[in-house]
Amino acid sequence: MLLALCLCVPAEASARARVVDRTAVGHRALDLTIESPAMGGRQKVRLLLPRGWTDSPRRTWPTLWLLHGGVDDYTAWTRETDVERLTAADDILVVMPNGGSCGNYSDWWNHGNGGPPRWETFHMTEVRRILERDFGAGDVRAIAGNSMGGLGAMGYSARFPGRFRAAAAFSGYLSTLHGHRPGHDSVAWGPSFSCPGTDWRRVWGDPDDQAAVWHAHNPYDLAGRLRGMRLWVASGNGRPGPFGGLLTDPIERAVLVHARSFAARLTALGIPVTTRFYDGRHTWPYWERELHAAYPMLLRSLGR
Repeated sequence: MLLALCLCVPAEASARARVVDRTAVGHRALDLTIESPAMGGRQKVRLLLPRGWTDSPRRTWPTLWLLHGGVDDYTAWTRETDVERLTAADDILVVMPNGGSCGNYSDWWNHGNGGPPRWETFHMTEVRRILERDFGAGDVRAIAGNSMGGLGAMGYSARFPGRFRAAAAFSGYLSTLHGHRPGHDSVAWGPSFSCPGTDWRRVWGDPDDQAAVWHAHNPYDLAGRLRGMRLWVASGNGRPGPFGGLLTDPIERAVLVHARSFAARLTALGIPVTTRFYDGRHTWPYWERELHAAYPMLLRSLGR
């Protein structure tokens, strides 16, 4: 009897994420276009390359991940801040992935069906592996983000213990079920504001019916997993601060409640956290300032 020999390629191997384009957009900035099975299409990542980086790196560099907020994209940090100048002398690889207008740095529940968009898988598996394999990214990492990106920074750190040595959240929604009353849509933030017309329940489902999914993505509930990390939480109170504005900002005022709740949870668990609460609004001048303030801590965590 003849036996047929099947040289089969596993589905996950044949569907591996890959870089399909590289575009230099500055002295150190490189944009990658990635064909992503997790996202069901192409997504962008912007890198700030360290000194000495070559197209075939023979060494590795510590990585700083910077996550953008809602209604924005992977260009936000270089467009709105001086991060390129700030990091120029420190021999780190800065990673700024696209996170979607209302992606919430999560694999979406999609009414129980899963599937794209799977932002967490795209970032924490596909992008990470590509950077480690082809771009010299090492295993020493820190992460920071503004607004929705602050949620992502603390969420990823807690959901992947040990992956990051430090995390900083600037105006992040860090206690997503704070004030929720069963039977009320009192936590319908994020996608409902960032993406009008989008069914926000696609992200984590209903906070009552899919409570386990919400808790599994809520930094407040996952705070105990952050033990041993350097942590930084900053938020304004919505009132006009040094960068202008005449009226109180309701978004930043709500964010402050989340930030204080999350920080109090860390303190109750005996986990050190640096907090900065200030007069200010939900705008980029404050997030640039807070990045500068947190940067020495982030660098120390990276061994720099």
